[in-house]
Amino acid sequence: MSMEASPFRGIRYNERVIGDLGQVICPPYDVISPEQQKLYYERSDFNVIRLEFAETSHDMYEKASITFQQWLKQEILQHDSVSSFYLHDHLFEYSGKKMIRRGLMACIRLESWGRGIYPHEETSSKAKSDRLQLMRACRASFSPLLSLYHDSEQEVARILSYAVRERPLMSLRAQRSNLPDSGEGHILWAVTDPETKLQLSRFLSSQPLYIADGHHRYETALTYQEERTQCQSDDCKLATEAFNYVMMELVEFSDPGLVVLPLHRLARGVAPSVLMGLADQLNRFFVLESISSEVGDPGGPGLPSGSCLGILGLQPGSLVMLKRRQDVSFEPMMPGNKSQAYRDFGVSILNHVILENVLNGAENLDLGYTVDLREAHQQIKEGKYQLAFLLNPPQPEMIKAVADAQDRMPRKSTYFYPKVPAGLIINPLD
Repeated sequence: MSMEASPFRGIRYNERVIGDLGQVICPPYDVISPEQQKLYYERSDFNVIRLEFAETSHDMYEKASITFQQWLKQEILQHDSVSSFYLHDHLFEYSGKKMIRRGLMACIRLESWGRGIYPHEETSSKAKSDRLQLMRACRASFSPLLSLYHDSEQEVARILSYAVRERPLMSLRAQRSNLPDSGEGHILWAVTDPETKLQLSRFLSSQPLYIADGHHRYETALTYQEERTQCQSDDCKLATEAFNYVMMELVEFSDPGLVVLPLHRLARGVAPSVLMGLADQLNRFFVLESISSEVGDPGGPGLPSGSCLGILGLQPGSLVMLKRRQDVSFEPMMPGNKSQAYRDFGVSILNHVILENVLNGAENLDLGYTVDLREAHQQIKEGKYQLAFLLNPPQPEMIKAVADAQDRMPRKSTYFYPKVPAGLIINPLD
């Protein structure tokens, strides 16, 4: 294993200039719709949306860079004077409960996959291209990746118990709205004591890290590091350059605020004849059980126990639950180079058994994604999609098992809720 976790001098909003910090942060770019993007623009002239996800134009990345430099000159943004680990309590509500997820922001030395840092999900090239252009223009990253680590003895928790006794750097709450971060709160402390920083660095540098959210940004950071390395001439200074590191928020696997949601699939473009015979085809592989689609809370956290999938739209007014048949093996339909952990995963069963085998390939379908069961019900009810495939929440242990097997789940398999916001801490890459 080769990994290094370090404190860093972050860039933060100047509260004396900005006032309400809850007005200037936003979620990362990949969960913001064009309509929400406009609303974040309207929320504040200094909202980090102007850096993280600038309005589309031919010079959007240049505009973000100019804005970033202006805000630094005007001291709207300021560098911290001391390198720190940043302790972050993320306050949110889920399924009617108030929750807190505790993370530690650090800079992690970039390594190739498998050298102490492990992915669990496939990526696409389009998202990486966008982030790379932004990184080139601004020479900074505006939102941390989310990664998981194991601390069975709770050593980090003990070390950090002293930090939360200090006055926080900032405490803020986003206003209630129809935006993704509605009502979320954030408390941030700086860990600056040299001995404490050394203890944290030693412990975290000895642990494998599992990327939870931010695979695209990690791979982009590797590409950017390679570009910058080729342009540098001072080899002595090269090893300590900031572009060799990526900002992460590290969360312990057993943290009570760690919520992982599935991304349900919505499908249209299914031929009527195929749709009519779909139940019979599915009976070859699953035991089907129909329940009223109104049973339970459609916005709730999961499916009835024992079901590997649920389908809306197969039978009018009903939710059809799928349980694996014990007399049928899925092995012949699974890719030969995939681990057992991958083969047991709900999205893998959906992709390879149903979409590829029963429906003759996902490429023939128009697929959508949602984490919200309520939305899935609504899309089927309004006829916008023909079918909704509902999945169980992925367990963190299964994510770890896939990553440990040096395997990757299909794209859009997991949704870690809530997203770590952009703008709390900015990481300069110069």
